[in-house]
Amino acid sequence: MRTRLLLAALLLPLSVPIEAALAPGATAPDFSANGAVAGKPTSIHLAAALKKGPVVLYFFPAAYTGGCNAEAHAFAEALPDFTKAGATVIGMTAGNVDQLQKFSAEHCAGKFAVAAASPQVIRGYDVLLKKPGGSGSALTTRTSYVIAPNGRILFAHNDMNPAGHVRLTLEAVRKFRQQRR
Repeated sequence: MRTRLLLAALLLPLSVPIEAALAPGATAPDFSANGAVAGKPTSIHLAAALKKGPVVLYFFPAAYTGGCNAEAHAFAEALPDFTKAGATVIGMTAGNVDQLQKFSAEHCAGKFAVAAASPQVIRGYDVLLKKPGGSGSALTTRTSYVIAPNGRILFAHNDMNPAGHVRLTLEAVRKFRQQRR
């Protein structure tokens, strides 16, 4: 476990993010995944979440790394704003998924689900973090999507810096809501 986190910390600065492959208007691949909320195991199904309204699906490289901890905390702090706008937030990672229960309680403050991204989900959303030589790593990029209830991508943001993800996805959700009025 400690070796994977060390490897993740060493690879992140050397990794090359790719542009989000799913552009606005594309169909978001449906998925079911195992995850956790508030430290308790849960199952997540995108189609079920979309029945409630738009979904903010954000991918992060690995739990318990500086940027991912900060991003999860920022989403947790902003969750009342997302809820008011009618959106569900789901975090996903391929990195150290064995730590998601603990991470969901600590850094997500028990406010939203985090789940294990399967290879199929990673391919479908094109969020494999690539090494400088172009080969894939065992991690996901930091990519955020806003998905409309009809399953179409409304917004995509790919940036290894976690700073803008919450603000930009919340703006996209609010814009969607305004257009539907």
